[in-house]
Amino acid sequence: MLARHDLLWLSEQGWREAVWTVPEEAAPALLRWRACGWPAVMRRADADLAPGQVSVGIPLPPRAEDGRKLRVAGRVALDAIVRQAPPLPLAQLSGMPAHWHAPLAALAQQAQTHGLAIGVFGSAALQAITGQAYLRAGSDIDLLLQPRSVTELDTALALLRTHARGLPLDGEIVFPGGRAVAWKELSAAREGSLASRVLVKELRRVALVRIDELLASLEEQACLN
Repeated sequence: MLARHDLLWLSEQGWREAVWTVPEEAAPALLRWRACGWPAVMRRADADLAPGQVSVGIPLPPRAEDGRKLRVAGRVALDAIVRQAPPLPLAQLSGMPAHWHAPLAALAQQAQTHGLAIGVFGSAALQAITGQAYLRAGSDIDLLLQPRSVTELDTALALLRTHARGLPLDGEIVFPGGRAVAWKELSAAREGSLASRVLVKELRRVALVRIDELLASLEEQACLN
């Protein structure tokens, strides 16, 4: 099953037949992306997406002259995808600023100790995958975690809060069904009422969902496992 932030490698025919919305100045960069064989990134589905298609993006690096990010949106056929992978595992993240190395290694080690799988998406992951310069002075590290129980969720949030003191951590917690919540928003909401709502992003919609509903989905998943 495809999910937001998945990495998708396209066939040559897929590249030829894809429908792209490309700013004129981004056209050469898109051609280079294709030539280098880098993956597209799964994004939220367009409202008018045709059956058998998926919505993808090519997030290009910031322009050197002004730091502006150019984003290329596309639609490709499902059968154009020759390889799919989840976001880059934290342990495989390379090419990061030197002052991040030790705290990232500590985060990865503690996550492994707790049995937590952490993926990386966004600028940090794209810099590691392509070798291009994505990170700026104010860049965040976007992390993706999929806890399997409420206990694992609270462990993950505590770990993120601790390491956010030394790293610019951002990202999402993904609940069953692909429902993703910004971890900082979720962490704050866990301190309040279970009836409070948080912004949830899914593949085809965005909605406000109660905390207790999200927690119940984790409990149900834990029982099934």
